[in-house]
Amino acid sequence: MAAMAGIWALGFTALLLLAPASAAHSGSEWAVLAVAGLSFAGAVLTFRRPPPSVRFLPMALAGLLAVAAVAANAAYEATEWRTLFSLLAVAVGVVAPLRVAPWLVAATAVLSAAVVLARGGSFDSALWGTALTTTLAGITAYGFRRMGQIIGELARTREQLAAAAVSAERLRFSRDLHDLLGHTLSMVVVKAEAVRRLAPRDVAAAVRHAEDIEAIGRQALTEVREAVTGYRDASLAYELDTARAALAAAGIDCEVRESGPALPREADVLLSWVVREGVTNVVRHSGARRCVITLRRDRDPVLVEVSDDGAPATETGGTGGEVGEVREQDGSGLRGLRERLAAAGGRLRATRLPRGFVLSAEIPRLGGDEAP
Repeated sequence: MAAMAGIWALGFTALLLLAPASAAHSGSEWAVLAVAGLSFAGAVLTFRRPPPSVRFLPMALAGLLAVAAVAANAAYEATEWRTLFSLLAVAVGVVAPLRVAPWLVAATAVLSAAVVLARGGSFDSALWGTALTTTLAGITAYGFRRMGQIIGELARTREQLAAAAVSAERLRFSRDLHDLLGHTLSMVVVKAEAVRRLAPRDVAAAVRHAEDIEAIGRQALTEVREAVTGYRDASLAYELDTARAALAAAGIDCEVRESGPALPREADVLLSWVVREGVTNVVRHSGARRCVITLRRDRDPVLVEVSDDGAPATETGGTGGEVGEVREQDGSGLRGLRERLAAAGGRLRATRLPRGFVLSAEIPRLGGDEAP
């Protein structure tokens, strides 16, 4: 809006400068002024949305304005008629294609100087009085047009960035919620099964498992609240402790093999998600008796691996299928992990073995402070 207002201001200023020259003479001057004004207004108004059948109407009207400018300066002595070239330059700067508009403005300035010289004007008058004024008017209009275009592009880019941010936040929330609730609910199911088995013969043990269910539920509520607000940072040490407890409750032996110093916070958080997803799948699907979590922090890229000795690939429903790397039929948890790791330059591999399943991830050590 501001750009178009500036363009209209330039055009009407040029027309007002011509009014005294027309008022002092016959009606023909007023006719020329009217043609010039209507040509300019029509070109600018139809430029933004020209009718499909007359796409070249804006340039045609600019051409009519050029004819009026040359004719008026050839027919009338008053120097005010040279202002028509400034009006023409404004129209050209607005309606001409962006790539050629500056060149056409320059051509308009050359035309104005040639007409002045042909009418017997001095070189200084042609160059500084007419050509320079014409150039400045046209380039100013072109600048207003470019400014309006850039403002529009910035507005569209801002809308696209806002939409992308909303989409990214939805993806983040869905991944966090899946990882949080999938892991937590698996532990609740395992604990509840333990309570059911132990209640008839060992009430004290059943009560302990019931207390664990209560603690897990409270912790899940806290984590979900933190995930919703975007402040949840997983901890690898916490996930390893939780993994030991979850596997023990499911009757699965757990061995953790660690090597190397503490990781930077970002790498620590990413690997904690891998451990969480891997252990959740072992508890829910594998039917395994033993699970090994391997963490090698003394190498770059860092490696974490969760493996189990579950049922053979042809006998299990959860992890069943052909032996080899899993890709095409990843669950939402594995897809989310792949996306997280890929964003950090890492990779995830989920492999079925003749007996068991291996989930491994490699990521760069990444910069930043070490995790506490």
